[in-house]
Amino acid sequence: MPIDELHVNQRANSLGDRVVPSLPFYTADVFTSARFGGNPLAVVIGGDTLDSMTMQAVAAEFNLSETTFVLPPAEPGHTARVRIFNRTAEMAFAGHPMIGTAFILAGLHPDLAEATFEIPAGLVHIRIERNADGEPVGAAVTTPQTLTLGEALEPEVIARVLRLAAGDVVTTTHPPMIASNGNPYVIAELTDDALVRCSPDVDAFRDALAAHPQEGGRFSVHVYCRHARTLRARMFAPLAGTWEDPATGSANAPLACLLLALDPGREAAVFTIHQGIEMGRPSLLRVEARRSADGIAATLHGSCVQVMQGELTL
Repeated sequence: MPIDELHVNQRANSLGDRVVPSLPFYTADVFTSARFGGNPLAVVIGGDTLDSMTMQAVAAEFNLSETTFVLPPAEPGHTARVRIFNRTAEMAFAGHPMIGTAFILAGLHPDLAEATFEIPAGLVHIRIERNADGEPVGAAVTTPQTLTLGEALEPEVIARVLRLAAGDVVTTTHPPMIASNGNPYVIAELTDDALVRCSPDVDAFRDALAAHPQEGGRFSVHVYCRHARTLRARMFAPLAGTWEDPATGSANAPLACLLLALDPGREAAVFTIHQGIEMGRPSLLRVEARRSADGIAATLHGSCVQVMQGELTL
């Protein structure tokens, strides 16, 4: 179902009679069913006349992990074109903005059951999840790309950026390595105790980026500990303005895909992932990784709660 008309309100500027555009915005907490948990997201409806610099300034003003702008699609059969900005740069793909944006649109369009978003990383297909009363409660998002793996890193690199000892990094399943389903992360397994003790060292992050250049210039590190199919995770991207992220769909997707890739006898695997615990914003993600002829892709499932709405005047 395409969103054919993105309504832009107009009101008189308080300094005079000049009429200025006013874009509606909404915020939602994603990967949680409780308000003030999960990962907050701002969704701006419209803005196709805004340039990238202004969009980036708006995202910095919200100061959340990500802000999205919902624009008319390039292809009529798609739902919307969505641009995603973190505090410092535009992103090709991110998980919680896809789920949160779909959730907000589902609240505005009661008949919306499925959505297709155009983003820089490709097409994202989304299924809306509603309760018995027809109210949206979350969404399921399939990654726009299959798993790709990059270079492996020494455990000492992870230890330095997170102020840990090299022995805190678990390498029995895999070494620290770059993995992506549309957005690259350095993924490393830690001991349970070390996961709690992580403390980012920004200078070490800069040194690591210089030694291991990463797309987007972020050197985002996603660490986890594992108990069978239940994981606990933390994600740090201080060079992108995110000291720590409460829930990171685009990092947990390649994590699940990587673990499936290392289990060649299995066609699919479902993981329950807890994140944001140490931040006081507990998040819950369910991630299904599945093999296909094209590679390994993931579907992210998450609940959402709407928190605020207002108008953005530019």
